[in-house]
Amino acid sequence: MSELLQLREVTKVFSLGGGLSRIKITAVDRVSFVVRRSEVFGLAGESGCGKTTTARMILGFEEPTSGEILYFRNGEGIAPLSPRTRFGIGGIQAVFQNPFESFNSLRPVERYFFETLRNYGLAKNKKEALQMVEEALQAVGLSHQEFSGRYPSEFSGGQLQRISIARALLTRPSLLIADEPVSMVDASLRMSIVNLFHRLREELKVSVIYITHDLATAYYVCDRIAVMFRGNVVEMGDVEAVLMEPKHPYTRLLRESIPEADPEKRWTNRVEIVETEQEEYLRRGCKFAGRCPHRLERCMREVPPDLNVGGVLVKCFLYQDAVTTDSASKEADAATI
Repeated sequence: MSELLQLREVTKVFSLGGGLSRIKITAVDRVSFVVRRSEVFGLAGESGCGKTTTARMILGFEEPTSGEILYFRNGEGIAPLSPRTRFGIGGIQAVFQNPFESFNSLRPVERYFFETLRNYGLAKNKKEALQMVEEALQAVGLSHQEFSGRYPSEFSGGQLQRISIARALLTRPSLLIADEPVSMVDASLRMSIVNLFHRLREELKVSVIYITHDLATAYYVCDRIAVMFRGNVVEMGDVEAVLMEPKHPYTRLLRESIPEADPEKRWTNRVEIVETEQEEYLRRGCKFAGRCPHRLERCMREVPPDLNVGGVLVKCFLYQDAVTTDSASKEADAATI
């Protein structure tokens, strides 16, 4: 499976405050990952972990402080991306958390569709434009008749979110960035939208970056997943391995916090937050050390390495000795062959 998007050591630093009290917060810290063609890649973690900032840099709404973002076309990585390359035909499109903020309440929804087609010169005439709009709507389970002449307030949240996805599909994107796409949608409609991402991947070969704090839907829809905490990717790999057998203490905590319909499996752990969010960001060592029940003394002052543990990337000192021992054993075996 070929690469579509690659982030290389991408960092974003924000300056807060003014004058002598100004401090710098590293919202995204040397993040690297690859999105392949025709896959759903998840970015998961709690609010403030850097998921949306990462997405905004991919979309070009924020400039990285350092690092590189490569978008692959015809096997060649392109960086930096021009707006036309990024959002043009076969480029990148986005679906945001609140669909009601994506449309002007005073304009009929269909106008956005026809303006997109006109701006990119996708339709030769009105008949062809109507056909393309109908095809995009059918891909999300709607029809032109259902939304023609109607305003955003006349749709439910689930309908409007699907309309947002349909509009994004007009330019036939190769990558769709979905930022918390089901958090504002009724529970009864969430699976219909999540299933839609499956269909986009299988039928239209669209890759999706699925940003969420909901591990249940992430497990259902994603092929691979990266778990973020305070700007760092702390664990990354196949979604089955990461969420069913989590290795990083933070991923374990997220996994255990998913409610189960079993009175015998009540939450018994105590999570003590002894630091503010700002203090966690500013720590030189492991950002999760203040909450981690397994922290070592070195965690408070040293940044953990990225370790390959059974095919899963884990940013944690707990596995360093095991990985070092395994590497030494493989080298010894190779020397005797």
